Amino acid sequence: MAEDWDTAGGGIVRFPSGVLVRGRGLRDPLPAGPVPSFAVYLLGRRPPPVAWEARWVRWRDFGLPRDPREVRDVLREALARAACERVEIACGGGRGRTGTALACMAVLDGVPADRAVAFVRRGYDRRAVETPWQRRFVRRFQDL
Repeated sequence: MAEDWDTAGGGIVRFPSGVLVRGRGLRDPLPAGPVPSFAVYLLGRRPPPVAWEARWVRWRDFGLPRDPREVRDVLREALARAACERVEIACGGGRGRTGTALACMAVLDGVPADRAVAFVRRGYDRRAVETPWQRRFVRRFQDL
């Protein structure tokens, strides 16, 4: 099922293990095609309800997650589920928090922490992971 994500439409990251995860900004319309079966929403306030299973991680814009260990656990779950489900990671604009989470997932999938931001910028959005503290969070992620 995860293989039916439209990789031509952008927003899809292929991790070294081969799993696919869609990143996006929630301020943009829902992309055409299949909907996620599981999503992680990285926002300062509770997102509106969706028709699929979703987790909310409290994370304000341009900042860091309120509970880093919660982020680690939720992203581990998302990566595991991406092996057989359509998984989406999203924040308001789809770059800073989403890019940071995708880079952390890359670390979980075996990308060295010091190369994870570059990996996500190449495969997702060249402006992903917007702030110095988000980059530092990725580099230190495996030590949480």
